Amino acid sequence: MLHLIKLCVGAQDVDDLHRWQQGRMRALREATITHHTRQTPKRRADILAGGSLYWVIGGLVLVRQRILDIRDEPDDEGRPKCGLVLAPELIAVAPQPRRPFQGWRYLTPEDAPADLGAAGAAMPAGMQRELAALGLL
Repeated sequence: MLHLIKLCVGAQDVDDLHRWQQGRMRALREATITHHTRQTPKRRADILAGGSLYWVIGGLVLVRQRILDIRDEPDDEGRPKCGLVLAPELIAVAPQPRRPFQGWRYLTPEDAPADLGAAGAAMPAGMQRELAALGLL
């Protein structure tokens, strides 16, 4: 199994990401969300064996989504792009600082932050950020 990690550009917090994705799913009348990237992961089988997309929001890895499929899809001009089909559930993870980078990166299970329980998921994003900065999460 292998994961991907990517910056969540434009979202201020997990709620922003959730609202945007839910709105997109309603508009397209789909049960899943597809996130498009320019590069297609070469280790497709490893990712589809239980991998997730970990989102970096505001300099911290805060949430993940299971990757259900990886599709090759052309854009409007016929150029190749990759469609990451994601489960709609956002799973809160222990905040982990991450510097900006372009595109996506592979993330091994050993380096992935642990899932938070229900109590951690309910914690406000600002509090998560402060506790992570103090090394308490």
